[in-house]
Amino acid sequence: MKIETSRFGTLEVDEASIISFSQGLLGFPDEKRYVLLPHREDSPFLWLQSVDNPDLAFVTINPFTVNRDYSFEIPDNVQQELDIHDAANVQTLVLVTIRRDGSNPSVTANMLGPVVINTENKKARQLALDPNIYDVQYSLS
Repeated sequence: MKIETSRFGTLEVDEASIISFSQGLLGFPDEKRYVLLPHREDSPFLWLQSVDNPDLAFVTINPFTVNRDYSFEIPDNVQQELDIHDAANVQTLVLVTIRRDGSNPSVTANMLGPVVINTENKKARQLALDPNIYDVQYSLS
C-alpha cells in the first residue's frame, strides 16, 4: 500500500508492517496506524510515521540502548490487549525530542511513556509509567 509523508515522500509499505494503536499515542488519540522507518542505516533512531497523517512522525529509539538500567513491567491488562505471550516478541521504543535552544541542541527521550509493540501481530500501546521513577526528558546529549 502507498502512504504519503511530508518527510519521506510517497512510500510503498507492506500492510503487514502497519502498527495499530488501540488508543493512539498520548496527545494523538485519533492517530492509530503507524509504520517504523529507519532514520539511516547506521543509526539507532527509527521514525514512527503515521499512515493516515502525512505530517505526523516521531523520532524513536530503543530505551535500553541509552540506559541499560531501564526496566518496567508491562501490566497484565496491556499484555492481554496486545496478545503478548512471549517477551521475545516485544519491541520497546521511546519518543525522542530535539530542542534547539540557540546554538545548543538538546536531545531527550520520554522514558515515562514507552511504546510497547507486539512484533508478531503489530498491536501497540503507549504506557504511562510512574513519574517518580521515570523522566519525560531523559537527556541523550
